[in-house]
Amino acid sequence: MTPGNSPAAADALPASAQLLESAAPSLAFIGLGANLGDAHATLKAAGQALAAVPGVVALRLSPFYGTAPVGCAGPDYVNAVAEIQTRLTASALLGALQAIEQAHGRLRPYRNAPRTLDLDLLWYAGLFIDLPQLTVPHPRMHERAFVLRPLMDLAPGLVLPQGDLPTLLAACAGQAIRPCP
Repeated sequence: MTPGNSPAAADALPASAQLLESAAPSLAFIGLGANLGDAHATLKAAGQALAAVPGVVALRLSPFYGTAPVGCAGPDYVNAVAEIQTRLTASALLGALQAIEQAHGRLRPYRNAPRTLDLDLLWYAGLFIDLPQLTVPHPRMHERAFVLRPLMDLAPGLVLPQGDLPTLLAACAGQAIRPCP
């Protein structure tokens, strides 16, 4: 998927967004998930919206995977990971992700509620960020096969603070994950 310049993408970027001063974009990984409505179509549309955000200069989307919900009841999820190159700061990228979620009707009635779209900033330029609104790397990504499997499709050599992706994915062997068409 390549970035574009659409009015929807401009609307998704908060007014407070900050672009990085450096010429080189930063690498980031974003988890995508949905289990309400047409989850496949929603993830595809979210990938397109993300690619169109000003400051996102490249995007690759992993294959889709199906998984049971974690920590709640509800329909199965469709999950993927996006690899992006961005000139946005991590906080500005988070704001753009939340705007895309809102555009897709995301509600947060309670923790782990079923959702039309969930976008999580998993990893940003190898940085450790601990703010009230943002923790990177994502604190539970190393425990979730639905994150690790698609992340391994895009960046098999990535090493998280807890270890390499194949080892972490093997530790999640009890979590059923299946390719989605």
